[in-house]
Amino acid sequence: MWESVALTLAGAAGNNVGKVLQKKGTHILPPLSFKLKVIRAYAFNRLWISGFLMDMCGAALMLTALSQAPVSVVQPIAGCGLAILCVFSHFYLKESMNGLDWVAITLAGLGTIGVGVGGEEQKVDKIPLFNIPWLVLSIVILFVLLNTWLHIYKKQRREQELTGPEVIEEIIYGLESGILFGISSVISKTGFVMSEMGFPKIVVPAAISCSVGCSAVGFVYQTRGLKHGRAIVVSTCTSVASIVSGVVAGMIALDEHLPTAPTGRFFLLLGWFFIITGVILLVSSTQIIARLPRSVQKFLKSNVERTHSIRRPGSARGKDPIPSTTIHASTLHLLTSPSKEKA
Repeated sequence: MWESVALTLAGAAGNNVGKVLQKKGTHILPPLSFKLKVIRAYAFNRLWISGFLMDMCGAALMLTALSQAPVSVVQPIAGCGLAILCVFSHFYLKESMNGLDWVAITLAGLGTIGVGVGGEEQKVDKIPLFNIPWLVLSIVILFVLLNTWLHIYKKQRREQELTGPEVIEEIIYGLESGILFGISSVISKTGFVMSEMGFPKIVVPAAISCSVGCSAVGFVYQTRGLKHGRAIVVSTCTSVASIVSGVVAGMIALDEHLPTAPTGRFFLLLGWFFIITGVILLVSSTQIIARLPRSVQKFLKSNVERTHSIRRPGSARGKDPIPSTTIHASTLHLLTSPSKEKA
């Protein structure tokens, strides 16, 4: 189990750090296209190619973890990728962090330990095929209801000429993308399980292809939410929905279950709670601190941040902000938001 935890953390780190390096490398590159000159420029950019290779290695490690451990273990731990990204951004990109960020990272770390202690290996003897159609039908109905609600909401906004944050739209797109990201992990895991049960080996690449396609659709929904919405709301809903949907779908489609021992069940549930809480705090720490009394704000402002602002008053970060990126638990999907959301 601890090997799977380590693989998941390494995979999440590779996905997150790789995406940031790719994004940083594109600052001096033209828009990606199929022109030979453009492809050559990307291929010979050391920063971009390093990020791309790290991203691919992270995806491979994540798939390896899914082949060895239940989705209910891999999916929540992969949500800690945001914590890894924050630490990397702080030490490598020299981005400042407040005290609440460090609390969130600590909670995510404790949650990972709890999942590792409480999780147990599960042998799937058979896939409850009867549950899969009901799961698919439930997801389709849920998406129909969410999109109907979104259509009604947009119509009301147009009729009333409302302005300001489109909260409902942000929540719905975040939930839809998170659900797709969580389901994509379950699809990959299903391919590995079917292969172990004696099905043709072709089921593994087929399942991975479906997983990537599902992640791609999730990325489209995520991008729609970010286009006019706030990254903090979209990313929070996406992160939580990804973890919850992956765990629930794994229990329904793969007959995964909570640990039988009360102690293991307690640590697993506590780990889930700490990880979800940590992710929510990470994406909303700035907004939370802004609502606190000034004395508490000064206490939460880290010494590292103050030193950073004194030593680098005219740093390039203020002129050319580095986007922060949130990577979720499936193979290849990305959420990019301006750095001012976490500044």
